[in-house]
Amino acid sequence: MNMNTTEVLSPDSVLVQREGNIASDMDGEKVMLNVKNGKYYNLGEVGGEIWEALASPVSIRQIAGKMQEIFEVPAEVAQQDVIDFVQNLLNEDLVSIVSGP
Repeated sequence: MNMNTTEVLSPDSVLVQREGNIASDMDGEKVMLNVKNGKYYNLGEVGGEIWEALASPVSIRQIAGKMQEIFEVPAEVAQQDVIDFVQNLLNEDLVSIVSGP
């Protein structure tokens, strides 16, 4: 079992992008290449914004606040979307947890 997937994210979890990912815009969507595993990811519009936010250490709560403003969604929707997306990034080893509760 992969230890990474047991990490439980909370609004106060602070994460940051791992090195070795090349992201670029393609028709308004953010696509990313992970140099280490050679995999491409289409992050989409929302995912692209979340990825940009993770350029420096940032909490789930802060990212969700940003998403709320950009996409005009309720706080709890933004937070759940961010947690789900970041969990996927974590599972793929694209981000790392800097600190958490």
